[in-house]
Amino acid sequence: MLLFLDVDGTLLPFGAAGPYPLYEPAFPRPDAVTGRPSPEAGASADHPLLPRVDPALGARLTSLGCELVWATTWGEDADIVLAPWLGLPRLPRVDWPDVEGEDDEERTGLHWKTRPLVAWAAGRPFVWVDDEITDADRAWVAAQHPERALLHRVEQQVGLSERDFAVIEEWLVGGGR
Repeated sequence: MLLFLDVDGTLLPFGAAGPYPLYEPAFPRPDAVTGRPSPEAGASADHPLLPRVDPALGARLTSLGCELVWATTWGEDADIVLAPWLGLPRLPRVDWPDVEGEDDEERTGLHWKTRPLVAWAAGRPFVWVDDEITDADRAWVAAQHPERALLHRVEQQVGLSERDFAVIEEWLVGGGR
């Protein structure tokens, strides 16, 4: 089972009226282990919003037993910055196609990630967690994807929570129905 994982609004909450809890790193950064700066991390390892991401989410995501896949515009920074913070290995990631001009997605309300994620899944069942999923995405996936899929919208002001994990776990245990 694939689990497509967004970052902004999903792992990294934003838009709340009050301050966010701030977390300390639970895992040593690769450069902290060697005592030398990591050539790939650069300044991005010091991302100013990273302390908003609860490092315990990594173990929680792993416990779901899914193949985790980055589904974010963070690109390689998801592996360089977030994976070590969460105690995760490098993950596969969806590379997004270049989309220019008005297209079918803009007219139908379909999220620009929906078609590429279904293509990446290649007929396999999947979970997609994101803060921008709509009913249009759910309807399109139900009509176009041959396997079961859970498209779960996360509240961006809170980010991925125990309530979200409960929904995902219930779906996984129930055979994805």
